[in-house]
Amino acid sequence: MTSWTPQPAGLQEILQTIHDSTDMNTAVQRSITQKLNQFTRAPEYIAYLAYILSSMTQEEDRIRTIAGYLLKNNSRLILSSPPEVAQFVKAAVLEAFNDTSIMIRNAASQDIVVFLGVLEPGNWPECLQLLVGALDSTDLDKQEAAFNALEKACEDYPRKMDVEIGGTRPLDYMIPKFLSLTEHPSAKMRSHAVACLSYFVPINCQSLFVHIDSFIACLFKCASDDDPSVRRHVCQALVLLLAARPEKLMPEMPNVAEYMLYSTKDKNENVALEACEFWLTFAEDADLAAYLHPLLGKVAPVLLDCMVYGEDDLLWLEGDAEDAAVPDKEQDIKPRHYGGKTHGLERDPSEGGDAPPKPRIGAYGEEQIDSDDDDDYDGDDDDFADEMSTEWNLRKCAAAALDVLAVRFGADLLNVLLAPLKDKLWSSDWLQRESGILALGAMAEGCIEAIEPHLSTLVPYLINTLNDPKPLVRSITCWTLGRYASWTTQDISEEHKNQYFIPTMEGLLRMVLDNNKRVQEAGCSAFATLEEDAGPLLTPYLEPVLRNLVFAFDLYQHKNMLILYDAVGTLADAVGRALQDPRFVDILMPPLTAKWGKLKDDDENLIPLLECLASVTIAMGQAFLPYASPVFERCNNIVHNSLLQYQRYQQNPELDEPDKSFLVVALDLLSGLTQGLGPQLEPLIQISQPNLLNLLTVCLKHPQAPVRQSAYALVGDLAMGCFSLLRGHMPGIMAELILQLDPEPKLEFISASNNAAWSVGEVALRYGRGMNRQYFLAIHN
Repeated sequence: MTSWTPQPAGLQEILQTIHDSTDMNTAVQRSITQKLNQFTRAPEYIAYLAYILSSMTQEEDRIRTIAGYLLKNNSRLILSSPPEVAQFVKAAVLEAFNDTSIMIRNAASQDIVVFLGVLEPGNWPECLQLLVGALDSTDLDKQEAAFNALEKACEDYPRKMDVEIGGTRPLDYMIPKFLSLTEHPSAKMRSHAVACLSYFVPINCQSLFVHIDSFIACLFKCASDDDPSVRRHVCQALVLLLAARPEKLMPEMPNVAEYMLYSTKDKNENVALEACEFWLTFAEDADLAAYLHPLLGKVAPVLLDCMVYGEDDLLWLEGDAEDAAVPDKEQDIKPRHYGGKTHGLERDPSEGGDAPPKPRIGAYGEEQIDSDDDDDYDGDDDDFADEMSTEWNLRKCAAAALDVLAVRFGADLLNVLLAPLKDKLWSSDWLQRESGILALGAMAEGCIEAIEPHLSTLVPYLINTLNDPKPLVRSITCWTLGRYASWTTQDISEEHKNQYFIPTMEGLLRMVLDNNKRVQEAGCSAFATLEEDAGPLLTPYLEPVLRNLVFAFDLYQHKNMLILYDAVGTLADAVGRALQDPRFVDILMPPLTAKWGKLKDDDENLIPLLECLASVTIAMGQAFLPYASPVFERCNNIVHNSLLQYQRYQQNPELDEPDKSFLVVALDLLSGLTQGLGPQLEPLIQISQPNLLNLLTVCLKHPQAPVRQSAYALVGDLAMGCFSLLRGHMPGIMAELILQLDPEPKLEFISASNNAAWSVGEVALRYGRGMNRQYFLAIHN
């Protein structure tokens, strides 16, 4: 150990706090959290935690383990710690790694992985040396513990491991060591070895690639391993190789394909899932299409069979429940993220369905993952995968792979699957029927031209299947009908409309009011998709549509209410000014105002309601005027309070950063009011306290891009509808807008910059020749 030693008083205080943390009383936990946060300001805090973990053997293992977990959670403090503290922590963690207690060793192992990542191996070579050295231990427990830590490090930060230390590259020694350990008598060691090797494939690690042939040979040797964990990592490695070095697998592709097909049918779902990822990866690479095409006849039917619900799925799905009256569990309601409003060449709301698409809700009663502009990856399968439950499994992977294969091969895929798909769709087993309907939806985008001749039979089949007694069948049928909405909403003839569009619309509206919450969600989501595609075609049916949606306001629990708001907002975007009819206003506004009145300004449920109202106000236009004053005042207050909260946060960064969503949607709703009411909004702006235009000038300077984005949109809308009021504030506003006119903005600022440019254009149009010369020069520059 190093020269650092704990002070008894400080040690006792931290130790007592850890003891107290085992008390589950809420007030005690709150006090403990505050204390622990205060401790982080002490430069020696992590040394005390390391001391308790490694040296206080008289304490219970659980107390020492809690110290270890606290140490892990505060690992970054080592970067600013005094040298003697950092040295002590590193030595203490390695000492704890050799403790006689497995609980302590496990806690120390997690600490090692985190600290090695924070410090990087070059600044803690003795740790790497100890772990690699332990692989040669005669004690199997020590071997496995060291390899377990190494695997986590290789998985979490392979690039940091691929470094030169003291003139040598540790991986030049470690890779051959891992290769030899793929033949270890212990299955755990073999599994760790294959896993560690695979994590270096995506980073093009040269220390691995000089042994690439030996690595592939090891994979083939391990392919028939009795242990499913080894086989799973073999499949994972082959997937990664296919993505990074496909040329190495192509000469052996017939054998690899047979093995992966066999593994896709493995009884162990973890193995089958990794193998199924192979086909998804294969399909995504257009350059490999020629190699994949001959395999379609074998691959597609296997994927189809993987899409049947397993027994474990059915246990947690609780699919048969009539649970419409059962309140949602809080953990089932996923957080939603709200970006700023995007403005461009605006449509006339009376034109109907050209609104930008909204994020849709998933097929299985799960919310779709938000896909912001900065997604880590893209590909034809992502939109489809996002529409599915967030719990990734074999069924969903197979469906996503089928979706990409459909995009890649179209009619050729359908020809392969036509017979087995027909068997599933008309099977007497509801699980087979359900999987066939899922497959039909998965293939919709890529195979639409080939499937189109069959839709005159398939769409009525799907509409009839909405009557199935199994809720899981009804819900997946809703989703699949949504996938074919672009066909059913074609305005090609009265016959087409009467045979396909109207029955689909009526069927989905029935599902919106189903007694099963999963079906409600799928039906409401699919109906929103139908709204987008149908646009003004829905206008003649607005009254029954609105009455159905309004009835759902009394039926839905919390989670599905979010989808209902989306469906109402999408309907408003789709039919536009047709919603101005007093009959429709009288149907829709009472439930919306009732919800509005029950929610406080800081209630998160207000956010989707405001988002919904933004679309409704634009569509209703002047008909919204009787409701405008309270809506405007509340939005103005939300903007004001949100700015005050952010100001307090900037003055005291230890406070939690305020949620920007309230501010963003309030600005968007103000934009909607401006677009809908135009000059009639001016009296409300003039008497607003604080004045909206003053608040807007502050929003233009907000540090968060989505807030600025919505603020720029509001400026443009005000220029179009209330320019006489805006003119007096133009010096400050134009200065901020012009700052955003970056021809090459960062990715996260693109939408904000686009809105700023659009707003500057709208302002310039209103100014005409009277525009200040300095603005012209600034814009030009």
